[in-house]
Parts: sequence; structure tokens; C-alpha cells
Amino acid sequence: MSVNCFENNLEKYEDPLKYDELYNDYKEDLNYILECVKQETSPIIELACGTGRVTIPMAKRGLKMIGVDIHAGMLNLAKQKAEKENLNIHFEQQDCTKLNLPIKAPLIFMTGNSFQHFLTNDSQNELFQSVKSHLQPNGEFIFDTRNPILAELAIVEESEERYTNSHDQLVIEKHRETYHHHTQILHCTTTYDVVKDGQIIESKQDSISLRYTFPMELERILEEHGFELVQLYGSWKKDAYTKDSVSMIVHCRLG
Repeated sequence: MSVNCFENNLEKYEDPLKYDELYNDYKEDLNYILECVKQETSPIIELACGTGRVTIPMAKRGLKMIGVDIHAGMLNLAKQKAEKENLNIHFEQQDCTKLNLPIKAPLIFMTGNSFQHFLTNDSQNELFQSVKSHLQPNGEFIFDTRNPILAELAIVEESEERYTNSHDQLVIEKHRETYHHHTQILHCTTTYDVVKDGQIIESKQDSISLRYTFPMELERILEEHGFELVQLYGSWKKDAYTKDSVSMIVHCRLG
């Protein structure tokens, strides 16, 4: 999977500050990861680290962190935030399917459902190969992905949100989500209309494509690449996984 393929699916991240504001207060994945690392002294790798939402608080606890992301804007904001905290975090702009880091870590993790950006079987395989080559013996890989609930995916979902922006203008967001069962990819498009005096004065659109992977597929991928499943949870709070779970939290270990 080429860098260009990722770049064509990164429109949602073009405003790192807005992304950071939306998700900065989310802590459930951080809490789970911290339980797993305890007092680890070796560097830990976060893939798709974005604006450093998880990397930075882990570094503040004294953990040695390496953050990897393909998006320069997201990484630049992460670096700025780390500098303000006087944290020595090594950030790398790399394609996660082609990692080239000078270490092997005891733990690699990836949150925020970033696994869904790997849209093809080949890209998923390349990700696991890349992770495997950067893990220590018996190293662990933790990631999350949305659970494919067929009743929800079968419906073309349309919704609308209205709010006032910082310029006291009405913004109308229209969302449309369409699932393609053959590719297992959900295509999400959002249109933003800025309204003043009843007239649309600005309009823009962005989109994102997300791959849904089923539990048996995950088991096959893990086995194929030499990983054993440690836990499969339905949430970062360690809820049991069921067919109705919103998420799949995959905690695996290199065999």
C-alpha cells in the first residue's frame, strides 16, 4: 500500500487543531495501555499517533515513547505539544506498512480505529509484517477496530448537524455513509455549508473510507503472522466482546 494511497484517504485530518479538540479528552485507550506497560524501561512505539493524544501523557509518566504517523500536519502539532511539556519524544513520519526504526520494542500499539485505514488484505498483511519486524521476542501488539454490525452497515445512513462557528455563522454538516459489502469498506462523506442571511456563502466536502474486518479474519491474520490472541474485548474498559459490541480491542503477542 503506497503513501499516496494513504494520502488520498486523509482528508479528515487536514485540520489537526480541530481533530485535537474533538478527541483530546478521550482517555479509555490510554488507561488500558498504561495498565499493560507498568514500569517498562524500553522504548514503546505508537503507530498512527496523530497529535500525540496518547503518546504525550505516557511520556509524562516517564515512559520512553516513539510516535509514528504518516500525516505531517498531525505530527507537527504533536511535536509542538511535546515541546511545550519539555518532553523528549521521538516522532517519525513513516508509512506504518514500511516501518524503518532502529529498535525492537516490547510493545507496539495503535488506537483510534486506525486499523481501518488499511483497506486491503495486502496492506493489513504488510502492517503485521512491519509490526513483527519491530517487536522483541514475545512482544505485544494492541489495536482497536470498529465491530462490523451488519444491521447498521446494511443501511445507507444520512444525518445532519447544525451549529454556530467562531464567526457566529450557521454551519450545516450533512453526513452520508455507504457500505460496500464486497470490499468491506464504508465510504463516509461530509458536506459543510456555511450560511449567512439564509444564503450559503461557503461549501466544502471531505470523505474517508474505512475497512471493516470480521473476528474470524482477525484470527486468521494473527495466526498467519505468528501472533497469539491474548484478549479480545468489546471496549477499552474490558467489556466482553459480543456481536453487538461497538469495538474490537485486539491484544495479541508475538509467538
